[in-house]
Amino acid sequence: MINVRERVVTETWLETVLKECHVVTDSSTNGNDSKNVRLNVNSFKIGKGSENSESVLSELIAASINYQIEGGGEEKSLDLIIKLLPLDPFSRYFVTEAEFDLREIKFYTEVVPDLMKFQKDVIRNDEDLIKLPVPKCYLGKHVPFDVSQTGPDSDDEINESIIVLEDLKKQGYQSTPFKNGLTLEQAKASFVAISKIHSLSLAMKLRERKNLKEKYDFLFQTEKTSLSYQQLMERGFPQLILFLESKSDMKDVIGCLHEIRPKIKHLIEVLLAPKQTISLITHTDFWSNNFLFKKNECAILDWQMVTCSQPTNDLALLIISSLTSKTRRENADKLLECYWENFVENLKRLNVDASRDLNYGLSDLFADYKRSQLLALLLCIGSIDVALKDSDIEERLIDVLIDLHKDGILSPEFVNNL
Repeated sequence: MINVRERVVTETWLETVLKECHVVTDSSTNGNDSKNVRLNVNSFKIGKGSENSESVLSELIAASINYQIEGGGEEKSLDLIIKLLPLDPFSRYFVTEAEFDLREIKFYTEVVPDLMKFQKDVIRNDEDLIKLPVPKCYLGKHVPFDVSQTGPDSDDEINESIIVLEDLKKQGYQSTPFKNGLTLEQAKASFVAISKIHSLSLAMKLRERKNLKEKYDFLFQTEKTSLSYQQLMERGFPQLILFLESKSDMKDVIGCLHEIRPKIKHLIEVLLAPKQTISLITHTDFWSNNFLFKKNECAILDWQMVTCSQPTNDLALLIISSLTSKTRRENADKLLECYWENFVENLKRLNVDASRDLNYGLSDLFADYKRSQLLALLLCIGSIDVALKDSDIEERLIDVLIDLHKDGILSPEFVNNL
């Protein structure tokens, strides 16, 4: 079993996971419930599920399993990513207190199935369905933190929060080093991908006429979100100022940042608050470390911060954080246009006309993007230690600050009018 004190993967535990995953088809079980079917794990290989050893929000285990159904049948194989709570006690408390584990589990087990069911009701031909840009989820189980503390004495083989996903890297998907920045084609692919979640959730909301935050009460709430982000930014702010003071010609930028600092919580609440006309499901942690690419396809991972907001909050975070200065400066507008084209096309397939049903157009997207750039900068400040490790990333950060200052986004006039 795997428990909170000892991460030991055994055949018995993997067999339990396989049963929970419902990986056995009805035909192979002769109509029986897959949970009642006995499985034998013939062999398995365990490895790290991520190249990034600094993950704070989870621990990832990659498992390649060969198994058989007891009583006959050919050997099957499955490549999985098993996502568990972090081992570090402080990180574990941070994750469970903020319900990051619950939120991602609910995204995979409630939001994704709802989006699929909704579009199947609207789009009759399965070949025309919008392919969701997320890995297949075999199992999502939330165990409250106080229950998971029972550890090895628990009778349950799965005694802590867990998500089991397909291992996309085994299918040829690859990550891109944050240091390199995304290429223009990768950025387009990520915008095409997120437009699918955005458009599906918006169309579903319009059809059901139900507020998404009421439908999904686990979504990151603005008040709790702003407090969490404020804590991160208060930690990152001194590091950023100290770094900027070592650079020339940054005095005006530093002055604007000092003006903004006392207003951080208020600004986050204002900028995260969904605009009713365009409120939809957003990732809210939409940067390159949460993507995998395969040719022109992008898969989006790590949905712990999923909430209801406006689309530009995702778009701005990617553009601000994950592009080289050259790519950002030359292509930001083109990327927004690419997103809008795909967003509108998806809505049409779902019987929604953006101009008629939303009274919202490309010019509104550009206006919202300007506001969202400030939110993106604040979120980057909260993770400033990621940027202050490499000279190329530091240069990107300086260029972003210079450009935002030049565009007036850091000015008191802009900030006070939000």
